[in-house]
Amino acid sequence: MARTHVNGKAARPPAERASKVCPVCGRPFQWRRKWERDWDNVRYCSDRCRQAAKSQPETGPQKAR
Repeated sequence: MARTHVNGKAARPPAERASKVCPVCGRPFQWRRKWERDWDNVRYCSDRCRQAAKSQPETGPQKAR
């Protein structure tokens, strides 16, 4: 029998939740309920990694001098 959440949706155990790898720190992170509507756009595991990514220069094509 599936567990149900407060809102009536079935709750998934942690092993079945979607996960991604943070491009800044390389650590895996799992789906969180607060990211439910925006999971496709979530890229970083934390605010700290998001800020670190903004402060790093982009690694795009190098201009010839």
